[in-house]
Amino acid sequence: MGAVRRFARGLREERGGFVQLPLPPTLPTSLGCDAVGVPARHGFRLMGRLPSTGCVFADTDWWWWIVPAGSDLELDWPQPARYVSGTLVPAAHPRLIHWPDAPTPYTPPIPFYLMVCQLAGTTPTWEAQPQGEIPMRQRG
Repeated sequence: MGAVRRFARGLREERGGFVQLPLPPTLPTSLGCDAVGVPARHGFRLMGRLPSTGCVFADTDWWWWIVPAGSDLELDWPQPARYVSGTLVPAAHPRLIHWPDAPTPYTPPIPFYLMVCQLAGTTPTWEAQPQGEIPMRQRG
């Protein structure tokens, strides 16, 4: 019965336009996972220029990179990128197209952010915290 429920839930997620990215169970996700999507037309260019790449999923319209949870903290990801908390993404049929270079599923977020900013033609921006303050992040 569990398999039938999982299958039905998968169909509901696809009809709603969102699917869960199937992370490989052999890779540790101790930092949590978020996803950053870019239009597919930019996928090869970004992947080819990143010094290290984690799990990358692709469908017809979007490529999704797995980054550590909270990689949006103090960063303003520019258009055309989409930042998603978690791995439930607006996609049709994403498939894993790149296995990570390291033993984790993560693409390092800062080099990736800088490349997305360059692609978008925007200046990278982040809010600097006064020395000694630790930023607080609350998830709802």
